[in-house]
Amino acid sequence: MASSRAPALYSTELLALAIELADYPFDTAAPAIGHARSRSCGSVIDLSSSGGSLENLGLRVSACAVGQASAAIFARESSGMDAAAIAAMVENLGEWLQDQAPSSILPRLELLEPARPHLGRHEAILLPWRAALDALSNTEAAR
Repeated sequence: MASSRAPALYSTELLALAIELADYPFDTAAPAIGHARSRSCGSVIDLSSSGGSLENLGLRVSACAVGQASAAIFARESSGMDAAAIAAMVENLGEWLQDQAPSSILPRLELLEPARPHLGRHEAILLPWRAALDALSNTEAAR
C-alpha cells in the first residue's frame, strides 16, 4: 500500500538552516535597520545592513522554524541586492507561494516546499525580504 503522506513540515534539513543565522549578527549601529512582523504568527525579524544595498547583513530572528529557515536562505542569497531586486524577489516568492513559480527561483527554496500549502506560514517565509525592504527604505540615501 503506497503512502499518501505529505512531506514533513519540519524536516531535518529545514531545522538545520537555523544554525546558519549565527553567521549574521545584528548590528544596532548599522546605517540601515529594518523590521518586519508576521500578523499571522507573530514572528519578528530585525535586519541591519551597511547601506543602499544589502551588505554586512545582520539578523535578529524570533520566528518559527519556517521563518528561521527562510531567513537563512535569504541571508545567503540576498547579498548585494538593492531595493528593486528585493521587491522583485518578494513578487516572485508570492507567485511561488501560490504555486505559480518553481522553487528554482531561489537556491534551497525547495526546503520550504512542505510549508507552501500552509497559508499561515506564508508571511514567515516573506518576513526577511520585507525586513530588507524596510531597512533599505530607512537608509540615509533613501531619505
